[in-house]
Amino acid sequence: MQVHETGFEGLLILQPKLFKDARGTFHESWNETTFKELGLEIRYIQDNQSVSHKNVLRGLHFQHPPFAQGKLVRVTRGKALDVVVDLRKNSATFGKHFKIELSEEKANILWIPAGFAHGFAALENNTVFQYKCDALYNPEAEDCLLWSDSNLGVDWGIENPITSEKDEEGKKLIDLTNPF
Repeated sequence: MQVHETGFEGLLILQPKLFKDARGTFHESWNETTFKELGLEIRYIQDNQSVSHKNVLRGLHFQHPPFAQGKLVRVTRGKALDVVVDLRKNSATFGKHFKIELSEEKANILWIPAGFAHGFAALENNTVFQYKCDALYNPEAEDCLLWSDSNLGVDWGIENPITSEKDEEGKKLIDLTNPF
């Protein structure tokens, strides 16, 4: 497993070793021992999966402490543009975003520590997005940053994304009562 820094403290790109042959591919997406050796001692307690049509945009979601979630995210079918926004007030990258294309083909993984808003846009039909969380979902702690906040400057690469009502009602960063 290779680890790549992102320029955002704690936000890491993980690239598993892919084994390919005539049958297809194989890789380890999670191995407790390997992750501990990488300094990522994370206890996962919830797995989530979504299936999205092309141009579906989900996010930018987060949970308030003490229910904030760290997430290990990947795409197991199709591809998605994954975006995070650093909400940690004392971070050098506060208010900035990071984006990466996650895909079945690349098998790349992103570790998102607590303190980030997270979202993604499906770039292909039937994109399967999976994530392991280190805290349980808590609807009372849930919040949403507006995906289209012009101050964030995120280019999602989609002209007319398909979003939920909840995501359209997200808060602009400037209006957010920041819990981090």
